[in-house]
Amino acid sequence: MARIPPLRESEWDPELAPILGVELAGAGTRLGDNNIFATLARHKDLFKAWLPLGGFLLGAGVLGARERELVILRTGYNCSSEYEWGQHVRISQLLGIGADEIQRVADGPDADGWSEADAALLRAADELHTHSKVTDDTWAALADRYDEAALIELAMLVGHYHMVAFALNSLEVDLDDGLPGWPQPR
Repeated sequence: MARIPPLRESEWDPELAPILGVELAGAGTRLGDNNIFATLARHKDLFKAWLPLGGFLLGAGVLGARERELVILRTGYNCSSEYEWGQHVRISQLLGIGADEIQRVADGPDADGWSEADAALLRAADELHTHSKVTDDTWAALADRYDEAALIELAMLVGHYHMVAFALNSLEVDLDDGLPGWPQPR
């Protein structure tokens, strides 16, 4: 049970109602139908400040959508954030990322089947999680493929989703109906 429950639609602040009422492309839901947004909207000013950064990282960054989702999934997994994992499994599926690849994210960067580039992305997420820094070897592998903007974005993406996971875990935000939970161990 959530420590802070999501706002019911009848509780939506009039200033936030147009934002929370936005239909999410391909998801069949509105922003405010997702517990993460309806919960964070209880702090109106912080929600309004946070939403543009999250929106940018989710849809306007320079990393490709597939790469972004692999990194977010790994970060959610590393942070034991079932809500973040479930939301981004759903987003990954909408992008055409298959169940085997999503499961392999949980298995980590050393799992069979990753390209060197994908393994480096997952390894960067792991290193940032564990050491708060990407190692020189992983950085070199990433720098062979990505420009400076993408490298900056990668570090910010992992950091942002750590923050989100910390909030989701601490607030004990409940999974939305139909959101997948943890992957099954192999």
